[in-house]
Amino acid sequence: MGIFSRISDIINANINALLDSAENPEKMIRLVIQEMEETLVEVRTNSAKLLAEKKELLRRNERLQKQAEDWQRKAELALGKNREDLAKAALVEKSTVNDLIEVIGQDLHKLDETLERLTEEIEQLQAKLNDAKARQKVITMRTRATQSRVSVNQRLNDRSYDSAMSKLDYFEQKIEQMESQIEADNIGRPGLHSEFEELEMQDKIDQELQALKARVQGEQAAASKPESKED
Repeated sequence: MGIFSRISDIINANINALLDSAENPEKMIRLVIQEMEETLVEVRTNSAKLLAEKKELLRRNERLQKQAEDWQRKAELALGKNREDLAKAALVEKSTVNDLIEVIGQDLHKLDETLERLTEEIEQLQAKLNDAKARQKVITMRTRATQSRVSVNQRLNDRSYDSAMSKLDYFEQKIEQMESQIEADNIGRPGLHSEFEELEMQDKIDQELQALKARVQGEQAAASKPESKED
């Protein structure tokens, strides 16, 4: 397959159709990108060779132009010396050189057309490659997300997973029962804070009781004293 037909096939390829029909889209897009990159390298290498060939043709054309001018000068010189035979021979050589110049001109024209076509198709192929790489990222993310969903679904539908979850539920219920039993056992029991509050309250009552006893005893003592008689 020629380079131009390869480029044309790639540029005109419907990447969406290729991916839709592929069993493994991620692998397919990777192969498409690899093909594009290899083709780009080949095309650019050929372009570099054609540019080098064009430069060589231009140098050769320049040399031939100088030769044609030199034969023209020689023909004029011979004619000025009345040597028509030499002038004619010089013009024959000039004609031969001009024929070569014309051939080189045609070759240069063909080269320019080829290079122009290559430049356009390189741009199109590069754009296609950029698009393929962008799609590769999307396909990779979608593939990984799908694989994750498949894995989750497999876990959810796995009986061993259901069994493990049932055991967790059982243990959770047992722990809740133990917590409820502890709470029930502690109902009616004064807590540490309550016991200290009760002690503080008893101490306060004891103090008030002692104060009350002292006041009552004082009042009784005062009442039992005999009243003083007047002189």
